[in-house]
Amino acid sequence: MNKIEALEKLKQQMLTDKKLPLKTNLVFGEGDCNCQVLFVGETPGKLEDELVRPFVGRSGQLLRKYIRELGWKEEQVYITNIVKRRPPKNRDPLPKEIELYRPYLDRQIEIINPKVIVALGRFSMNYFLPEAKITKDQGKLFKLGDLFVIPMFHPAAALRATKVKKQFEEGFKKLHKQLSTDQGLRIKIGKGKMI
Repeated sequence: MNKIEALEKLKQQMLTDKKLPLKTNLVFGEGDCNCQVLFVGETPGKLEDELVRPFVGRSGQLLRKYIRELGWKEEQVYITNIVKRRPPKNRDPLPKEIELYRPYLDRQIEIINPKVIVALGRFSMNYFLPEAKITKDQGKLFKLGDLFVIPMFHPAAALRATKVKKQFEEGFKKLHKQLSTDQGLRIKIGKGKMI
């Protein structure tokens, strides 16, 4: 079974899993399943739920703009969330929701097998780095088993506060440098294919 088939099978399992909380649309993720860089946010928002695509609202537009400014295309990375359905009124994901979606995100990561996960926001960061603090660890590179994790402010937070937006921008400037020099990482972004 290739990666596309494995991801589709996982998606179908999620669609039929009655134990999963939240009954809005399943926003599984999109991008290149052979990517080296995986962006993981928290939950889909209103527009993401309507369009069934991750990060397409205002914060998603900001994220995608900075991805392009790195010289990459959105098709060359993969974008998803921890919780794959929108919580009511865009509230934060509950610990129980995160735990129920955990096996699916873990399997999604296992299938994609990226070198680097960019954790967007504190919930995503704490999923991978439970002791980390977003204000202290934003933009730093962490080794987690065979993966590297880089926590970043969530782009929605960058839209709400000028200081955070500036730190978000700086984090993205450092991101490209980290991915090509730190820890011997040499991330090559290929042609990419959306799935």
